[in-house]
Amino acid sequence: MGIFDKLFKGNKIDISSPVNGELVPIENVSDPTFAQEMIGKGVAIEPVDGKFYAPADGKLVALFPTGHAYAMTTVDGAEVLVHIGIDTVKLNGQYYTVKAKQGDDVKKGDLIVEVDLEGVKKAGFEVITPVIISNSGKFSKFEKKSGSVSAGDTVVLLTR
Repeated sequence: MGIFDKLFKGNKIDISSPVNGELVPIENVSDPTFAQEMIGKGVAIEPVDGKFYAPADGKLVALFPTGHAYAMTTVDGAEVLVHIGIDTVKLNGQYYTVKAKQGDDVKKGDLIVEVDLEGVKKAGFEVITPVIISNSGKFSKFEKKSGSVSAGDTVVLLTR
């Protein structure tokens, strides 16, 4: 156990919803990579609008030019992937407007991507958004919330 782990052992880490929507069980996501939690534990959100925000304070370590996904490392050490839609990389950025840059330090609630959800749906893609903690194995407890959420509401509570 490193010094970082010793300092924060037992601490709770909030991961908030990156978007307004309805939480659905991750098992309901049509992509087995997410549904079977192969990348890490997580939740899925059916978004009701197209503004996607930073789910915590941290660094934007990956932001695909297509805008369909972004990943960050929180100041507390959680690695979070937000994947907007299923197979949406195939849209090559159509309907997605990127509002941040890879490498940016972000605060919870900073706008990262805007999406024309209706355009994505009309193109034949699902907009369900997995929010995955890719290093979930580093935490002793992983609690998922349920129900309707607003951007900024806690959806995952991690315990070191």
